[in-house]
Amino acid sequence: MKKWILIAVAALGFDGGAGESRAAEAQTLTYQKDVLPLLQKYCYDCHGKGRRKADLALDAFKSEADIFKQHEIWEKVAQNLAANEMPPSGRTIPKPTHAERQLIVKWVQGTLEQHYRTARPDPGRVTVRRLNRQEYNNTMRDLVGVDIRPADEFPEDDTGYGFDTIGDVLSLSPLLMEKYLTAAEKVLDKAIVLPVKGAKAGPLPESHKRIFFRSWTPANKTEAAREIIGVFARRAFRRPVTTQETWRYLRLVAMAEEQNEPFEKGVKLALQAVLVSPHFLFRWELDGDPKNSKATRSLNDHELAARLSFFLWSSMPDDRLFELANKGQLRRNLEAEVRRMLKSPKANALMENFAGQWLQLRNLRTVAPDPKAFPSFNDKLRDDMRRETEMFFTYIMREDRSVLDFIKADYTFMNERLAQLYGFPRVKGEQFQKVSLAGTPRGGLLTQASVLTLTSNPTRTSPVKRGKYVLENILGTPPPPPPPNVPELNEEKALTGNMRQQMEQHRANPTCASCHSRMDPIGFGFENFNGIGIWRDTDGAQPINAADTLPSGQRFSGPAELTNLLLARKNDFAQCLSEKMLTYAIGRGMEFYDKPTVDAIAQQLEKKNYRFSTLIIAVVTSLPFDMKRGDGKQ
Repeated sequence: MKKWILIAVAALGFDGGAGESRAAEAQTLTYQKDVLPLLQKYCYDCHGKGRRKADLALDAFKSEADIFKQHEIWEKVAQNLAANEMPPSGRTIPKPTHAERQLIVKWVQGTLEQHYRTARPDPGRVTVRRLNRQEYNNTMRDLVGVDIRPADEFPEDDTGYGFDTIGDVLSLSPLLMEKYLTAAEKVLDKAIVLPVKGAKAGPLPESHKRIFFRSWTPANKTEAAREIIGVFARRAFRRPVTTQETWRYLRLVAMAEEQNEPFEKGVKLALQAVLVSPHFLFRWELDGDPKNSKATRSLNDHELAARLSFFLWSSMPDDRLFELANKGQLRRNLEAEVRRMLKSPKANALMENFAGQWLQLRNLRTVAPDPKAFPSFNDKLRDDMRRETEMFFTYIMREDRSVLDFIKADYTFMNERLAQLYGFPRVKGEQFQKVSLAGTPRGGLLTQASVLTLTSNPTRTSPVKRGKYVLENILGTPPPPPPPNVPELNEEKALTGNMRQQMEQHRANPTCASCHSRMDPIGFGFENFNGIGIWRDTDGAQPINAADTLPSGQRFSGPAELTNLLLARKNDFAQCLSEKMLTYAIGRGMEFYDKPTVDAIAQQLEKKNYRFSTLIIAVVTSLPFDMKRGDGKQ
């Protein structure tokens, strides 16, 4: 056990910081003497004595052991208490003092952290998964040098935890297998180049971009096929291949020759077999004992290279990564490789696939604002909205800026069409350019037209959608799903007045209040932006009221003040972004044993001024990214 704890400390970057301090302080408090009386006094009216508001009964927890068994609940309890969101305001019974609130939070956080730290480190189980559509297209492009995007014709990939990199949902259907067979033939038809007869034979370079059939004499046909197949399979499987594997594909060449087929056709048949092999279609990390949950090991260099390249590029490793992996030198050069890869044009894949799903930009293509309500909206403007956010993310990534710019930045990117929407008359032309937002109410993702349009209804804004978006994607505190049989706002016939008045009546219902009191104020803070992001001071004849009060008691007036309050919760944002990036990178949802890793990544961000590269380096050097274990629970 001591050895595992030392490994965890080294791998996760613990350094005797705030987490250990909280754990030490928690040991001076006890659940029975210090915490339970406060819960009984302030929480049991809603969550005890037979009452289960939000399906939570705190009086069911009799000891620390009970708390460890349902640690997820207590993480949320501490989170809500720390944000002053619970107990809710407006109650007639007393609320805990700041000191009492801090005591509970300190005990919960410290006790859980102590539990996580002393438990055996667990890198988690990642299901062997196939390449998703983006990864398939990019890998084919980098493998054979033909960018024909065959996976665009494949069925849509399923998603889990917000991403299409999750192994548990990437299944393989008979229809998809047929698509793979067709795609392999189509790609090879485009990739194979036959040189002029009599061309000089020579060794094939590892970095070849097309498959060349050279003029070989009858005496060395077998040798030529072995070289072609060996190079191709090594790159396709992202690892060295055995002699036995190569001979397996050479048999197909021999079978073709026995049927008097030309040499080129036999080799093409072998290469097709490589492209429909599970070793190409799936990201294999082989183990001798895959069912043993205690069989934990570090990835070998080729497995690490593949994880790294699919994380940052959504594609196979390049020659540099292969070279370092072959020499066993990737780990000692890991940080340098991350920085190199982030500067590569291939890193656009991180913007397209991570940001496209984290920020839900992929959904922008399906939104349909009502043309009567928003006559200026069209497909070109839709593309401009998406382009602004993509360029914004890419700029932060390539310039290694602070990730806090995602919340508030005094710049963005726009062309003339988008500038007209925003009210920037000096921006001209189709080309996007960097524009200062100093002195304006805009800044960061939440005031960009893409996000504002995504979080609106076809005919109007939606404070609920906008508030929910912030809670889920910025603060990492998503509200629970709505209870059954609660009507939509527009179905409640008794509601009257403007939208704000109707929302206030809606959340007067105790069943609705617990979630809407968190979402609605945030959403109303952005009401000055209409359903496609245009600034407005009135909604029809009614003046916009963008002032509200958060559950914490913090009051704001308008989007700029609200954004400052969100920026003050930078630790929550760092945790949220760290968790989402790690989920995307390793291909599984977060579990309780990942909490120390997420904390360590967020702490590294804070120490290094929230630089984007710090986030990526902390993810790829983390325990879950660097190691794996067998199936089953620990």
